[in-house]
Amino acid sequence: MTEQLVIAHVGHRGDGVVDTPGGPVYVPYALPGETVTVEPVTGHPDRCRLLRVEVESADRVPPVCPHFGVCGGCAIQHWRIEHYRTWKQGLVRAALAQAGLTAPVDGLVDAHGAGRRRVVLHARRGARDILQVGFAAARAHHIVPIDHCPVLAPDLADAIKIAWSVAEALESVRKPLDIQITATEAGLDVDLRGSGVLKTAAQTALVGVATRHRLARLTRHGELVAQSATPTVRVGRAEVALPAGGFLQATAEGETVLARLALAHVGGANSVLDLFCGIGPFALRLAERARVTAVDSDGAATAALSRAAARAPGLKPVAAQARDLFRRPLMANELESFDAVVFDPPRQGAEAQARALAASRVPVVAAVSCNPATFARDARILVDGGYRLAGVTPVDQFRYSPHVELVAQFRR
Repeated sequence: MTEQLVIAHVGHRGDGVVDTPGGPVYVPYALPGETVTVEPVTGHPDRCRLLRVEVESADRVPPVCPHFGVCGGCAIQHWRIEHYRTWKQGLVRAALAQAGLTAPVDGLVDAHGAGRRRVVLHARRGARDILQVGFAAARAHHIVPIDHCPVLAPDLADAIKIAWSVAEALESVRKPLDIQITATEAGLDVDLRGSGVLKTAAQTALVGVATRHRLARLTRHGELVAQSATPTVRVGRAEVALPAGGFLQATAEGETVLARLALAHVGGANSVLDLFCGIGPFALRLAERARVTAVDSDGAATAALSRAAARAPGLKPVAAQARDLFRRPLMANELESFDAVVFDPPRQGAEAQARALAASRVPVVAAVSCNPATFARDARILVDGGYRLAGVTPVDQFRYSPHVELVAQFRR
């Protein structure tokens, strides 16, 4: 059964929202003020499928990608950029308000730069056992085959072609494959996951793919298959050799912006603690002017950070260590020797570490987050512990998606 609805606003996932007596109803790809014809989604009474836009918003624009609306990678390409930017800033404001927090929220900083420097493509066998390579469909499990992606950096122009070559080389493997491709100074770094144990013929075929596409490195679940060069990225004065399959900020510009904001918040601190440090996007830049202790649960990342710091010219001492900050956060007595703390946890936030920070006397905390909701929860803990939330800056390195990052400063 179809019906017509009028969209009130855009929700936190990028869907159009209709306010009804029974609660909100979500319509993907619809904009405020539009009259739309929809049909219900079976099993989801709060969701509808967009069939037609009957009355179009004046703020609707053509999407930049022909796959938009089918591919699940982007939520909003069809809204004028000024409204999109205000909406993303509003996601941060809403998260703060829900936690009962007030603070200045800056305008959204565009950190798309040249585009995404890492991508995960999926290979699956669909109907009639036909191989498909691309991105997951929106709110579905099947794959949308794509021929290009406009949000990728130019260095990843061949990523889709390479993912097809990897999948075709493993024709005998029936398991779903995830293919992570990262652009580095030395070339493309590819990590394959989901293949299971490979027979010699499959290994040989993958080596052929690496040679043919001149990959810097090809690994399977982090284990080396082929390598022609060490994949590295530049972080300030340092050059970091990437661990296989390791985490990297999505865009180079995003990393630069987040680091610039975090470093400005810690000011002239002489001794800084970098928590959830990864390969050191903050630590290695901080070390140009301060002593740094860097901590992360990923031992390969902290080892890479240590090696890079040891080779980089003109850095102050950097001590990196592996430690599970969810199970073993640094406690208040361990925090007392630091002038400032930077922390950048994964999407689940850093509740345990926030409680330890709230009990400490560290004068300045720079918080970086990729999830406004968990940031607001952790910020509430810090404020209740005596910190003042001085300000928040939203950062957009995931253009067209509902994801927004932020950097905030807390002071005692």
